[in-house]
Amino acid sequence: MSGVLVLLIGVLFASGTFLLLQRTLTRIVLGVALLGNGVNLLLVASGGREGEAPIIGREGPLTDPVPQALVLTAIVIGFALTAFLLALTWRNWTIDDNDIVEDDVEDRRLAGQRARALNEGVDVPDHEDVDE
Repeated sequence: MSGVLVLLIGVLFASGTFLLLQRTLTRIVLGVALLGNGVNLLLVASGGREGEAPIIGREGPLTDPVPQALVLTAIVIGFALTAFLLALTWRNWTIDDNDIVEDDVEDRRLAGQRARALNEGVDVPDHEDVDE
């Protein structure tokens, strides 16, 4: 595997992870797509050296067909996931006129209550709500 290929896989993973951590759904969809392409490139690179097509009756070094089959499957799954996320993004855009992921106010309230209870020395299990 060449150094340029390793660098490209690293850049795809890094930029995909960075985009996944953003607050807009459009960037999240782009991050998922970049991560999917990085995984596909990693699978192709893990297939080893190139060789002849794996057809019965050929002699010489043959290419392993399993990584290629995995990449074809990953392309289909990635396309379906991207289409689903784009549909969710479009739905959010038509309802709210923006694609920003909002904070859940109730979740933040419960997290604040839990933090206050832990600061007061009260042992709170993870699955119980804390009332003020």
